[in-house]
Amino acid sequence: MGQIIKGKPVADAISEELTKEVVELKAKGITPKLTIVRVGANGSDLAYERGALKRCDGIGIATQVVELPEDIIQEDFIKELKKVNEDKSTHGILIFRPFPKQLDESVIKYVIAPEKDVDCFSPVNVAKVMENDSTGYAPCTPSAVIEILKHYNVPMKGKKAVVVGRSMVVGKPVSMLLLNENATVTICHSRTQDMPKVCSEADVLVVGIGKAKMIDSSYVKEGAVVIDVGINVDEQGNLCGDVNTGDCTEKASMITPVPAGVGSVTTSILAKHVVKACKLQNNL
Repeated sequence: MGQIIKGKPVADAISEELTKEVVELKAKGITPKLTIVRVGANGSDLAYERGALKRCDGIGIATQVVELPEDIIQEDFIKELKKVNEDKSTHGILIFRPFPKQLDESVIKYVIAPEKDVDCFSPVNVAKVMENDSTGYAPCTPSAVIEILKHYNVPMKGKKAVVVGRSMVVGKPVSMLLLNENATVTICHSRTQDMPKVCSEADVLVVGIGKAKMIDSSYVKEGAVVIDVGINVDEQGNLCGDVNTGDCTEKASMITPVPAGVGSVTTSILAKHVVKACKLQNNL
């Protein structure tokens, strides 16, 4: 029976370390600050925002929310974003996406200041993830996957890692981060032939495909570590992942649950990136 590895101990360990760093920064007269830019009031954005504000508050990071109207035009949005870019007290910026239809992500991603872009929206940070450049910011969810693997001492070096999903949100960046940890990485997607066979060869299986309970035990190698990044709602209206956890627990050595898995670590990573940004901007 596999061990259910939860996100909370990982998040708590990161937060504890960050709290000490923030105390040291404040002693130098510097307070790290996160500014969240949100268009409208989407329920999932608000839920994540509440978690992020609570996490930052607990660590001692200052926060600000810039809420913009749902029907804001692109020119006005860019004006508001430039104000946040230029605000000396803001070290990290988080912009909620996807945007309403009138806003063009492919233009806006070039406007956000890369050094303040703590969730990898700017192409500059995407490139830095590719190059394994430590001054960049990988997206928070893929980074949370790596933090969980490290916290639970899961070896990655030389191991076979299979990532299910190729989105820019999870699949591609988590593949790069695993590669940066010297894993041998295979990416599966909707056109992959015989996906269960490919997945069942993985020592580490990371799933982010957006289909509720799609991955069952036929995809899992005996003793593999399974990380479920999916967030779905099942027929009963309960939150569930992309992995059928009950079925896969028999074969996996470790498996993350949904909820209480990867998602619970992402706000700690966000806070970690804000502190890192603050240090870099103050040449510390």
